[in-house]
Amino acid sequence: MNQTYALALSPNLVPGSNFEAYTSQVNQIPVLDAEQEQALAERLFFNGDLEAARQLVLAHLRFVVYVARGYAGYGLNQADLVQEGNIGLMKAVKRFDPRVGVRLISFAVHWIKAEIHDFVLRNWRIVRIATTKAQRKLFFNLRGRKKRLTNLTEAEMCAIATDLKVSVADVREMEGRLASSDYAFDAPAGDSEEGQAIAPVHFLEDANSDPAIQVEQEIATEFETHYLAQALAGLDERSQDILRLRWLAEKKSTLHELAAKYSVSAERIRQLERNAMKHLKVAIELQAGTGTA
Repeated sequence: MNQTYALALSPNLVPGSNFEAYTSQVNQIPVLDAEQEQALAERLFFNGDLEAARQLVLAHLRFVVYVARGYAGYGLNQADLVQEGNIGLMKAVKRFDPRVGVRLISFAVHWIKAEIHDFVLRNWRIVRIATTKAQRKLFFNLRGRKKRLTNLTEAEMCAIATDLKVSVADVREMEGRLASSDYAFDAPAGDSEEGQAIAPVHFLEDANSDPAIQVEQEIATEFETHYLAQALAGLDERSQDILRLRWLAEKKSTLHELAAKYSVSAERIRQLERNAMKHLKVAIELQAGTGTA
């Protein structure tokens, strides 16, 4: 059957805030015997009977709760785990072939666990801890063994790698991921032992990112450049040339190079430079004070 279908469940048969009430409800649904299950499965498989699909799902909801309880140690909401398992159950019912000769639950358990596994990997950590099939297998197997072990020795890593048919490097990397923990993005400052902020949000602030401050700085730079140009224009040609070559040129000239250019001593160039700088300072302060642009 290729068509999709939806189940019309009553509010009490949807895992929610009152999980105990949901569990009590599903445990009251009668279990199907082999003949009843076979008949319903054939109605669904051959005729696309959605009512038969609904009855098959309802009769197996209690088993999803049982499977989901095995994942309680991951710290995730039990109702969410059951809800994901129910999705796996519905996928299994849709694909179940009654001609194979096995009970539905034997077929459905793989789909239920697959959905729960994917949910655990997506939600156990902020950053997804396992992405490949080998990593997912290693994650669940290694975490189960870590409940009984502390830090793994090299021999234990080699044994696990051999059992799971992965490399020792993969085991070592996954152990490190399991041992690490997530930090809250916006944890308050001073939460670490050293009293320093470690949350990522505290490393993102940029004091220069304020548009108002950036505009203010750009305007100030523009005015400073304008004041400098106006002040330079008030100098004699030789003083302008000395300041440009000493301070504004990409390749700056030395005192001795300028002394040779103007046929004076280096000390004279120094005096001319000093006097020109004083003139610039006075001229710029005067323009800034009067607001002359």
